[in-house]
Amino acid sequence: MPVNAVRLPASESPKETSSQSALSECVSRTVRRYLADIGDTECDEGLHALVIREVEGPLLREVLAWHDGNQSRAAAVLGINRATLRKKLAAHGLL
Repeated sequence: MPVNAVRLPASESPKETSSQSALSECVSRTVRRYLADIGDTECDEGLHALVIREVEGPLLREVLAWHDGNQSRAAAVLGINRATLRKKLAAHGLL
């Protein structure tokens, strides 16, 4: 299990996903719900690009807030270079 992953308690874990982290399970449920909602309708930009676009902004915002705006610490936790973090923050309008 990755270092920062959190497992769901057995009472909250469906049997087929008992080895998934809480974050992974949340993503799985959300993607299943999205796919059920759109049915056979195609996503113009592709599902992968859509998920990354929708998840990356909140991820950056929350990690940066957790570290009181310290970009160096946020970048280290995210496992990316500070310049890459700044580029991503600018792309998401977070600078």
